[in-house]
Amino acid sequence: MSLMDWSNYRGALMGRIGELGKLSPDSVGGYMMASGAGAKTNHLDEKTRQLISLAVAVTTRCDGCISVHSQKAVESGATTEEVAEALGVAIAMNAGAALVYSARALDAVDAASKK
Repeated sequence: MSLMDWSNYRGALMGRIGELGKLSPDSVGGYMMASGAGAKTNHLDEKTRQLISLAVAVTTRCDGCISVHSQKAVESGATTEEVAEALGVAIAMNAGAALVYSARALDAVDAASKK
């Protein structure tokens, strides 16, 4: 069972982004330039770039990015096991960030307590 109709969502999203591109072509064009920059240097293969993109999409909680990069990861040959490993890294990084920011929060509480 799928939680969401990712194909329809992706199609609708791309349509709206196309509309935004007509209204603000430089904004969307700037994104497209940044998005394609890694492919020009080609130090990482497409599958690796898509696995990283998918993991980052999870950490930033972006359904649109998840939709696009999951499709591109599969198209570039990523297996479910490789995706799961990349997502494991995203999970670890989110937990790590929460740990670091918990230490910062304690520091802020200590600072507030000393006033």
